[in-house]
Amino acid sequence: MSASRDQSKEKQPADATEFAKNMATAAEKCQRIMQEFLSRQAMDMPNTPMDPLNMGSAFMELFTRLMSDPVRLLEKQFELWQDYMHLWQSATQRLLGDDKAPVIVPDSKDKRFKDEAWQQNTVFDFLKQSYLLSARWIQHSVNDVEGMDPHTARKLDFYTRQFVDALSPSNYLMTNPEVLKATIDSNGENLVHGLENLLEDLERGKGHLRISMTDTDAFEVGKNIAVTPGKVVYQNDLMQLIQYTPTTEKVFKTPLLIMPAWINKFYIMDLQPENSLVNWLVNQGYTVFMISWVNPDEHLSKKSFDNYMEEGPLAAMDVIEEITGEAQINVAGYCLGGTLLSITLAWLKAKKLSARVKSATYLTTMVDFAESGELSVFIDEEQLKMLEARMSETGYLEGSEMALTFNMLRANDLIWSFVINNYLLGKDPFPFDLLYWNSDSTRMPATMHSFYLRNMYQKNLLVKPGALNIGGEPINIGSIDTPTYIISTREDHIAPWKSTYSATQIYKGDTQFVLAGSGHIAGAMNSPHKKKYGYWTNSKLAKSPDDWLKGASEHEGSWWPNWLQWNKPFTGGEVAARKPGSAKYKPIEDAPGSYVKVRD
Repeated sequence: MSASRDQSKEKQPADATEFAKNMATAAEKCQRIMQEFLSRQAMDMPNTPMDPLNMGSAFMELFTRLMSDPVRLLEKQFELWQDYMHLWQSATQRLLGDDKAPVIVPDSKDKRFKDEAWQQNTVFDFLKQSYLLSARWIQHSVNDVEGMDPHTARKLDFYTRQFVDALSPSNYLMTNPEVLKATIDSNGENLVHGLENLLEDLERGKGHLRISMTDTDAFEVGKNIAVTPGKVVYQNDLMQLIQYTPTTEKVFKTPLLIMPAWINKFYIMDLQPENSLVNWLVNQGYTVFMISWVNPDEHLSKKSFDNYMEEGPLAAMDVIEEITGEAQINVAGYCLGGTLLSITLAWLKAKKLSARVKSATYLTTMVDFAESGELSVFIDEEQLKMLEARMSETGYLEGSEMALTFNMLRANDLIWSFVINNYLLGKDPFPFDLLYWNSDSTRMPATMHSFYLRNMYQKNLLVKPGALNIGGEPINIGSIDTPTYIISTREDHIAPWKSTYSATQIYKGDTQFVLAGSGHIAGAMNSPHKKKYGYWTNSKLAKSPDDWLKGASEHEGSWWPNWLQWNKPFTGGEVAARKPGSAKYKPIEDAPGSYVKVRD
C-alpha cells in the first residue's frame, strides 16, 4: 500500500469525466472481487456447515416466543411507531428553522457519528437518529423475550448486536457524509483505492477477508518493536526463555519470570521503549526472564495443558535457578498465562514445592469462568464439536479465527471502523504498534485448546478442587497461599474484571486486588510515562466486586509503581547485575528470539 494515497492534495473542482472513469474502474474491480470471492467460497463450501454458529434454532425459538405473545409484540411495535413520530416531528421542526433537541443521541463512546455532518445536516441527522431508534428497538425486543435459557439469550443478544452494528448508515457509501464528501472531492479515487485495499486483504487472507488494521510494513519485530536488549538462554518445543540485559549496576536478588498468554505474542509487554513493561522493569533493577511461546503447527497438535506447564514455567524455573543461583523467584502471568500460573502454583503446592515462588502477579486473568463475559457466546456443545472437527484436520486452530473472535467483541472499533477507513475512504491504515501486535496472531494446538475450552470455559472445573488432573496431580487452586497481586481493568471485554475478582475469594494467601482504567491491553500496559487512565485500590476484599469498588480509592496514573511498592518485600535485597546466560545455558540468539517471528 502506498502512503501517498493519504497525502493531502489541493482541492480541485469535481471533474465529471474523471469521476465517471473512476466509477467504471471501481465497478470493474468490484465485479472481479465478487467473482473471486464467490469462487473461493464455493471451493470451501463442502467443508463449511450451513449454520456454523448454531444460530438457526436460537432465532427460531426467539421468533416462536415473540409470536406467542402478540399483544406484547404489538406494544413493542407501537413504541417504535411513537419514537418515529417524535423523530418526524423533530426533523420537521429543524427544517423549519427550530433548534429542536434530538430524540436520541449516540453513546458518548460511539465514534461512528463524530463527523459534524451527522449533527449539522438535517438529512444525515435524521438517518442517524432513525438508525439509533431502530437499533435500540431491535435490541430491546430481543432482550425482553421471556423464557429463554441464559446461554441462548446471551447468544441472541450478541449476534443481534453484530447485525445491528453492520446495518449502521456509517458503514455504507451513500449514507455516510464523510465518505460522500471524499468521493466527490477525489472524483471517486477513494473507492478505487479502497477496492485495491480490499483486494490486498483478500489475497493476504487467501480468499478470506483479513482486514488490515495497521501498516504492517512500518514495524519489524526486533527492529523497532520488541527491542529491549537480551538473550535467548534456553528453548524447547513450546517456548524460548529470554533473559534481559541489566541496565543497573545492582539488581534485585530474586529474579522475575513473566508468563504471557500463548493466544498472542509476548511483545505486547515490550512494544517500544516508552511503553514497554519489560524495559521499565529492567530499569527498576529486576532480572527479568520472559517466556516466548512457539507459534505451533501440526507437529505440536498433541501438546496438552500438562505440556504447557511442564515445558513452560516448570522448565523455566529450573533454568533460572541454574543461571542465577536462586531457588526462589517472583512470577507474573498475563491473561491465559495467569491461568497457567494458578495451575502451576496449585501443582507446586501439591508437590510441597510452593516455596519456589515468593509472589504471584496476575494481569487480567480469569480462573473462575462462571461469568466469562461475551466469549461464552462461542462456547456450547455444537460450536465446540465443529471447532474440534476443524482442528482435527489441521492439528491447530488458525490464529486468524481467534483474532476474529476477539475483534467481534468490539466490532465497531475493530472491524467496521477499518472497513470505512480502508475500503470506503480509500485510506491506508495508520501505523500503530498495538494494532500491529493485535494482527500478529498465533495458532493454538488442538489438544490443548479443546481441553482449555471444555474444562474451563464450558465446565468451569478449575475452581472445583481436584476436578482437573494436570501433571499427575489433582489441582486445587484454593490451596494456593502465595502472596498475590491481581490487576484487572475496568473495561476488559476478554477477562471481565468482576469475573477476575472472584479469585480474591479463592486464594488463601495475602491478596491485593487493583482495578485499572481502560481495557484488557491499554489498561494493563499503561506506562507511567503516559499518565493515563488511573487505578483503584481497596485493602478490604469484600465478597462482592461492586462492594469492593464502592469502598475503593481512585489514584491517578499507572498502576505499575503501586505494584513495585507491593513487590519490594519479595525482591530479596540487591546483588551485582547479572549478564544473560551461564556456562550451562549459553545464549542462543539475541532477544526477542526466533519463535516470536513466526507469523500465522
